[in-house]
Amino acid sequence: MPKKKKYISQKNDHKLMEIGRLILRFMTENSTKIYNYKQISDGIDYKNPRQRELVIQALHKLQGSERIKETEKGKYILNLNIEGTLTGTIDFNQSGNAYVRVEGLEDDVFIHSKNVKDALQGDKVLIVTYNYKGKKMEGSVLEVLERTRTEFVGTLQVVTHKDFGFVVCDKKSINTDIFIPKGKFGGAQDGDKVVVKMTEWRPGDKNPEGEIIKVLGAPGEHETEIHSILAEYGLPYQFPEEVEADADKIDRRITEEEVAKRWDMRGITTFTIDPKDAKDFDDALSIRKLDNGNWEIGVHIADVSHYVIPGTILDDEAYQRATSVYLVDRVVPMLPEVLSNDVCSLRPNEDKFTFSAVFELNDSAEIQKQWFGRTVIHSDRRFTYEEAQERIENKEGDYTEEILVLDNLAKIMRAERIRQGAITFDRSEVRFNLDENNQPIGVYFKVSKDSNHLIEEFMLLANKKVSEFVSLSKKGSPTNNTFIYRIHDDPDPAKLEALRDFVSTFGYKMDLANTKKVAESLNQLLSDVKGKGEENMVETLAMRSMSKAVYSTDPIGHYGLGFDYYSHFTSPIRRYPDLIAHRLLQHYLDGGKSPSREEVEEKAKYCSSRERLAADAERDSIKFMQVKFMEKHLGETFSGVISGVAEFGFWVEIPENGAEGLIKLRDLMDDSYTYDKATHAVYGSRTGKRYQLGDQVQIKVIKANLIQKQLDFKIVD
Repeated sequence: MPKKKKYISQKNDHKLMEIGRLILRFMTENSTKIYNYKQISDGIDYKNPRQRELVIQALHKLQGSERIKETEKGKYILNLNIEGTLTGTIDFNQSGNAYVRVEGLEDDVFIHSKNVKDALQGDKVLIVTYNYKGKKMEGSVLEVLERTRTEFVGTLQVVTHKDFGFVVCDKKSINTDIFIPKGKFGGAQDGDKVVVKMTEWRPGDKNPEGEIIKVLGAPGEHETEIHSILAEYGLPYQFPEEVEADADKIDRRITEEEVAKRWDMRGITTFTIDPKDAKDFDDALSIRKLDNGNWEIGVHIADVSHYVIPGTILDDEAYQRATSVYLVDRVVPMLPEVLSNDVCSLRPNEDKFTFSAVFELNDSAEIQKQWFGRTVIHSDRRFTYEEAQERIENKEGDYTEEILVLDNLAKIMRAERIRQGAITFDRSEVRFNLDENNQPIGVYFKVSKDSNHLIEEFMLLANKKVSEFVSLSKKGSPTNNTFIYRIHDDPDPAKLEALRDFVSTFGYKMDLANTKKVAESLNQLLSDVKGKGEENMVETLAMRSMSKAVYSTDPIGHYGLGFDYYSHFTSPIRRYPDLIAHRLLQHYLDGGKSPSREEVEEKAKYCSSRERLAADAERDSIKFMQVKFMEKHLGETFSGVISGVAEFGFWVEIPENGAEGLIKLRDLMDDSYTYDKATHAVYGSRTGKRYQLGDQVQIKVIKANLIQKQLDFKIVD
């Protein structure tokens, strides 16, 4: 008998937990409202006498666990200070469900779409969690603590014969339309693409209210869509007048007084090597042979910190932007043009102030001496990468000897880096040929050649050695000086194991015994798949197993490069972290003590977030141009490679132009297909036909949606 009683009690307990969960979900819809038990019973559809009795019991249990409070007899409110609440950042998926990332928790907390309340993508939220045995943690949003944004891009839809409309947003960043009352249209017409500012979201309202603050134009038009990308990511295309005025006031004179404080290197052979369309030259190389037979190589970086002073509106604006953003047809610069393309740009035949890392190297590229400090230089020549490459290949032309020496030293350094564990991802980047109206008339791929590697190796050397200089004593022990590092964590072990298991089906082996073995295996794998059918697939999966590089004050090293200490020092015209590094390096050269780590860490996190945002904007502009380019090829057939697989379909990339389109599973009429996550494939249940990541397929272009920046393909047998 006692056993049976215990069983009934457990069953009842479980039932009350389920009801308690329903009650909490209902009460979180308005977390500040007070309810009586009848309102709660009605709210969860527990209306007969027996059900209401269970609601009362569940309320007592919730009160006992301090999930709810009794404000007066029979009236209840959520207890927002309960132990089961957590704070985190919400991230929505396409279905409308979300996950909340909580610092310190290994797994994200799942939030069903009906429990997200008024939270939007990236908001900081307070959630209440439910933890069931054998199930993953789930939760409901109690309240939005901090909005990440209140301005969105969308299309105005005016409701016919009414005095209001709705803005339907492009992105999944806002999971509802925004209501626009009469008088808040801002001059927009039905169908216009606009920027809308969310003004309020009253409890219980299905939609937030907003006002249109900018009309972007007709959807699908080039300028409209590019300005939509800028607005979507909050990228200010123009500088405020006072910032431009501040930049114009800068003293650009190369005074003898300032030169006297620097190493004057104007008499040494110096040149820049950059892309042919570059305007901001932020690095130059100098070279001369020393009497002892060694080479003195100077890595000279624009001395932005000489002109951009902390506390000025110019510096504040640069920090807010944190990075230059390179869209397909324009640059959104971090600094006003007077600085980025003129005062700081290391243009040929002009004296310029620089911050330099100067190395004495022998013919084996071994460092004999190094020096860091402020200099003044005079660039003798501006090379494009193509011009420098011609001298490497043909061994003729001006400055050929100097370029060949630098190329030889760079090749030795690159080989040593790889030997020490650097990973050699060398993926080509898509570029567009544009006509005078910025319309894409051709696609090409930027492929790294020796001239690119030459510059890359000397920039890596400077970045690494500056970082080591600040971080290590002469004896090699850590100084614990505050500095801003570029860090890259080790790959996710689970992802590496999945990669190893997957590539083994193609006959490739990977050794995951330690960090060095992993790096060697990855390099060997990338080399072995070159030119093979599975090359694209393996490279993609290997890239996905990597962590993301970020900025931090914690020097955990850079896995991809194989460096223990690494910082960004070589591009202060376009990256704010480099400007921070310049200021800190000068501070230590002047004998200063280590400043507060917290302040630099805050800036490092902010710069990392802006870098991610810039990368997303750049990717969107490339997608837009690819769709625009492929508009002319509707109905045409191409060979493609499956580049991604999901539950609802798979993506195919056309190798000759980099365009990627979606094939929906529902459009595959020959069979019913099921997604297999482990093999990155979909299988036909009847025919056994398989479409797998990396497979080559024939496709036809059937739709080009400029507004969604999406191509739709269909399989051609």
